[in-house]
Amino acid sequence: MAIKVENIDVWGFEHAVRGMRNPMNSWDKSDSYWDTFGRFYHIGENDLSLMKRLYKAGTEHRKYLRQIMVSMDITAPLYWWKDFDTYKVGTVANSCSTMHKIHAKEFVVDDFSHEHLLEDGMSLLKRTIDELNSWRYIYLNGAAWCNPKDKRVWWQMIQLLPTSYNQRRTLTMNYENVVTIIRQRSGHKLDEFNQLVEILKELPYVKEIAEIE
Repeated sequence: MAIKVENIDVWGFEHAVRGMRNPMNSWDKSDSYWDTFGRFYHIGENDLSLMKRLYKAGTEHRKYLRQIMVSMDITAPLYWWKDFDTYKVGTVANSCSTMHKIHAKEFVVDDFSHEHLLEDGMSLLKRTIDELNSWRYIYLNGAAWCNPKDKRVWWQMIQLLPTSYNQRRTLTMNYENVVTIIRQRSGHKLDEFNQLVEILKELPYVKEIAEIE
């Protein structure tokens, strides 16, 4: 597993369009509307044309993008999250806690991203998993030299944990973040970024606004 993206939710188009037209008091030219069931907001030709012009004019003119929000659950390896954390401005993430829950379940191979490991690498990963599980057992049950939940044992798990360990985070960001990631991370050497870029391109109206093929 390179990356897993679930529970995508997008909102904010209506008030972004309304705010976009505030500077010129041009609300009467807006032609966007909700569908009959109020589930999807359709961007009209007039509004989309203005969105495209403002997008091309630069970040100071396309402020409406910062009012369109997207949230999703992403499960990805720690090495990828370290790179993704470049995007701190305008993003919020709540993660599953490695610090508090590292011992909650037995470690298995699929807890880690390993699709590019060669045979020797897989053997090393499996030995590391066995070692982590040994320390987990001691942490939960104690040993002759320590009581259960001894922090010295906890440290063994924390500091031996490979960066290929997959962590789930609920991420919220805006469309300015979305188009920035698409622009900066397309063709990245990490598979996880390329997979995320393709998912972000399919969000409502991203291709149309940014004129992405």
